[in-house]
Amino acid sequence: MDISQEIRDKYRVVIGLEVHAQMLTRTKAYSNDANEYGAVPNTNVSPITLGHPGTLPKMNKTTIDYAIKMGIACQCSIAENQYFARKNYFYPDLPKGYQITQDTTPICTGGKVEIKDDNGESKTIGLTRIHMEEDAGKSIHDIDPFNTLVDLNRAGVPLIEIVSEPEITTSGEAYNYVSEIRKLVRYLDICDGNMEEGSLRCDANISVMLKDATEFGNKVEVKNMNSIRNVKNAIEFEITRQINEIEIGNIISSETRNYDALKNITTSMRTKEAANDYRFFPEPDLQPIRVTVKDIDQLKTTMPPLPNELYKKYTSEYNLNEYDANNLVDSKDIALFFESITAYTSNYKAAANWIMGDVKSYLNQTATSIKTFPVSAKNIAELIDLIDNKVISNNLASQKLFPKMLEDNSKGPEELAKLNNWIQDSNEDSLSAMVAEIISENPSEVERFKNGEKKLMGLFMGQLMKKSKGKADPGTASQLINKMMS
Repeated sequence: MDISQEIRDKYRVVIGLEVHAQMLTRTKAYSNDANEYGAVPNTNVSPITLGHPGTLPKMNKTTIDYAIKMGIACQCSIAENQYFARKNYFYPDLPKGYQITQDTTPICTGGKVEIKDDNGESKTIGLTRIHMEEDAGKSIHDIDPFNTLVDLNRAGVPLIEIVSEPEITTSGEAYNYVSEIRKLVRYLDICDGNMEEGSLRCDANISVMLKDATEFGNKVEVKNMNSIRNVKNAIEFEITRQINEIEIGNIISSETRNYDALKNITTSMRTKEAANDYRFFPEPDLQPIRVTVKDIDQLKTTMPPLPNELYKKYTSEYNLNEYDANNLVDSKDIALFFESITAYTSNYKAAANWIMGDVKSYLNQTATSIKTFPVSAKNIAELIDLIDNKVISNNLASQKLFPKMLEDNSKGPEELAKLNNWIQDSNEDSLSAMVAEIISENPSEVERFKNGEKKLMGLFMGQLMKKSKGKADPGTASQLINKMMS
């Protein structure tokens, strides 16, 4: 189902995203049932989760703190006074028959998320609101061929729903937006961001309109996208489908559709509920929440540096290129390790290269986290300084000293270099003797070098490094080779 670029260019795409993030709390939103992924089905439940008569919910304060942190990170306004509501609609995996949520007083309003557009330029996506609510259980359709099974472990798990303004215009921007949201919740340690496990979920509201139209087209909501790539693919399919429907004269139905990742199609699930279908009314069993300026200021002191702040710091203050900066801020733990290294050295480019090269290679090979990396940030910085001061060569550092540091982290790199006789040789007398040996051993290559085959320098340098056991200072060595060859 393709369309020509000419037809595509007639239309403007309007996309709004609703991202649900499960909070990394130990217990559920309104009870002390465990918030634990992967438990035996229907074991993390209690009369409160099941909504038995006579039970009362009690608010999990950590959920409030996490929601405020997300609001601070997105520069939202935090509501001072908040009330909860019941959202009534039938779900077989929502045992109370209603969802406790926020309606008229969301905890956060306004705010923004900075992303890159399809051209790599900065773009600001506004937020409508962030509100707290509880998750529903999980219906399982692929175990019993005749029945749908229900696991209520997820029912009552705390969520925040992050609702964007309809300011996203391409599937690529949607991909970047969800990536940025996932990065933020991981930096804040409020959600693990694993879409495959359902702890981060995204619903996309998509409509298309002619470029000269003054009203939005009918909105279609797409659900069941369990990866950021699937968000992009589903939106791209839906844009093409809607344009094709309009082109042949059909009207787009306002509906909810399911995304099938294997077939890369969307299929109709149900007509879209209107706001009044939810029948919101005040939650009588939960007390109102009051958030003070003092509460917000206290939470600000616990906030880590955020990815956009670090990106700007690395590109403007540290003069790193965009590729390096993006790689560093992609993971909070990697970024913080880099920050620790730069506390001891000002060679920021070398620090970035070591992290993205040898350090990440070790982490990938051992399937470990930077949190358990055996070499300290201070020792990485000392290693960089040894290279900068020509105490050891870069090749020797990577091939011999760094692996030794991984084996024995009780000693610093300079001590290990001395113990293993790896200190770089810059003595011209000893190096001259080795170059003289190379000249006598390679007469024909020397003659070709003198006749203009300068690429043979690599051969001579390789032999010199072998003779010196990697300790020859490359700068001094290349000068001596050029001098003695001529």
